[in-house]
Amino acid sequence: MTLGWFVLALLGSAACRSTVPEAQKAEAAERPRYALTVTQGSRLLGEIVIELFPEVAPLHCANFDSLVRIGFYDGTAFHRVVPGFVIQGGDPNSKNKPRETWGYGDPSQRRIPAEFNHLSHKRGIVSAARAADPNSATSQFFICLVDLPQLDGKYTVFGQVVRGMEVVDAIAQVPRDARDNPLEKVEMRVRRLR
Repeated sequence: MTLGWFVLALLGSAACRSTVPEAQKAEAAERPRYALTVTQGSRLLGEIVIELFPEVAPLHCANFDSLVRIGFYDGTAFHRVVPGFVIQGGDPNSKNKPRETWGYGDPSQRRIPAEFNHLSHKRGIVSAARAADPNSATSQFFICLVDLPQLDGKYTVFGQVVRGMEVVDAIAQVPRDARDNPLEKVEMRVRRLR
């Protein structure tokens, strides 16, 4: 091989490698994003922006999107707040049913089969809450407050917080009862950004 061909081969190889990050950037730029506006009583706690991963959890992402489109999450609460672990929300019971029912969901909700993937439960990851059956996810989700590798392969990662972790951390600090339910309801409204 002549020196000219060797240089061309090297340049071509470098050009191929540089397109991979560009493709990943393009994929990330097209991922759906949602804003969760969070209030407690009449006080605005802030906004959490999440980005979904349809390339690894298409069913969970489609389910979340369909629920946002009908206003399902509006008025639901972050009903489980465990500092050093997760905040969890999205149960329809938390809209207007007794607090004792929050977290148990509605048995008529559509169940989404598990889509376990290679993504790890790092701080800021959004994952599907479920019952003992791995294929029992519905509308509830949790956001990791810390890295939780022990959840990998057991719960479906389907998104991440891209802005507003300070709001997530503020929710984690609200006073709560023995069931980890905030004493004063922490409510969300969710809208699609893109």
